[in-house]
Amino acid sequence: MRIQLAKIAHARSGDKGDTANVGLIAFRDEVYPLLVREVTAARVKEHFKGICKGDVERFELPNLGALNFLLHESLGGGGTLSLMTDAQGKTFSTALLRLEIDVPENEARDLGLA
Repeated sequence: MRIQLAKIAHARSGDKGDTANVGLIAFRDEVYPLLVREVTAARVKEHFKGICKGDVERFELPNLGALNFLLHESLGGGGTLSLMTDAQGKTFSTALLRLEIDVPENEARDLGLA
């Protein structure tokens, strides 16, 4: 089954220059391994295609049940240089939460997602 990240996590985002920083935090500890498995740097890069021109780095924060992503070259030069509507990357968190992941039925049921 397909599950939108917004149903299992929340997110925060911001910027540093031309790099957007997006934190993805599981609502429950049991869901964190699912995020680690399914929300890869490559998957995030694909989700932000056309926006993120550089690499995507992923950092795991298991003690927080969170993943942190750096999306390089995604803000048109940054807040002081860009003509983008969101040159500080504040809406990137909402955009990431729209990503859908595949979860096997039995796993979704075990996690209380089905």
